[in-house]
Amino acid sequence: MPHQDAIERPHLPTETGKHSREEKLAAFGRLLDIMDDLRERCPWDRKQTFESLRHLTIEETYELADAILDNDLDEVGKEVGDLMLHMVFYSRLGSEAGRFDAADVLHGICDKLVHRHPHIYGDVEAATEDQVKANWEKIKLKEKGGGQSGPKGVLDGVPRSLPSMVKAQRIQEKVRGVGFDWDHAGQVWEKVQEELGELRTEIDNQSDRVADEFGDVLFALINYARFLDVNPDEALERTNRRFKARFEEMERRIAIAGEDLASMPLQEMDRYWDAAKEALGQTDA
Repeated sequence: MPHQDAIERPHLPTETGKHSREEKLAAFGRLLDIMDDLRERCPWDRKQTFESLRHLTIEETYELADAILDNDLDEVGKEVGDLMLHMVFYSRLGSEAGRFDAADVLHGICDKLVHRHPHIYGDVEAATEDQVKANWEKIKLKEKGGGQSGPKGVLDGVPRSLPSMVKAQRIQEKVRGVGFDWDHAGQVWEKVQEELGELRTEIDNQSDRVADEFGDVLFALINYARFLDVNPDEALERTNRRFKARFEEMERRIAIAGEDLASMPLQEMDRYWDAAKEALGQTDA
């Protein structure tokens, strides 16, 4: 029989977002009960594996990212719930395999947080964000050096499947954690200019190294963004959204005018493009 007490959502007298510790624990227990019921009684849930859930988890992560970029906190809450379900599902699969369950997972992350925050739970001094990050990376490096396969490198923890721009950010953050970094933003900007010059040379020479030099330019720009405290992935996504909104507004105006975008001269497109930017209040962007 399924857990009958999991069916009805309990009445919570507390205001939304301000529930007590007991209410939060009860809600998590309800999710664990529902997960048990689904795994035991639902044909779809019984069929799932780590591998089959992987791509769904990635999709849910991007849906959460969209909600955050939209500043839609109601949707953020829903997407956090979807991801939490996935974490509980993986914990259930781990329990069935006899490797870990929800308690192991939660205590594992708690142990990790305590160990990696010695400025909170120990006697280490870390007064700034940079000091905290540097300590974090050094501790991680020491942890990974204890395996049977020998010492691990600083960059071993960067997932291979990360999108390239995010991976570049993580690589730069990790090497910064061990002191391999520029001193100030001016040096990085000079590096950007140097890489642009090298790219221009390879283009002029019609070299087969154009793609390599283009990658170097992007890597240097991502590094420069870090010194400006700009997230390059988020910045590019904002530009993507602005462009999409402008182009769709341009299409709408062209359609209203009864004209054909595909056969329109570029000069005429530019006129509609400028009108779309002005209509959207993006003339300065």
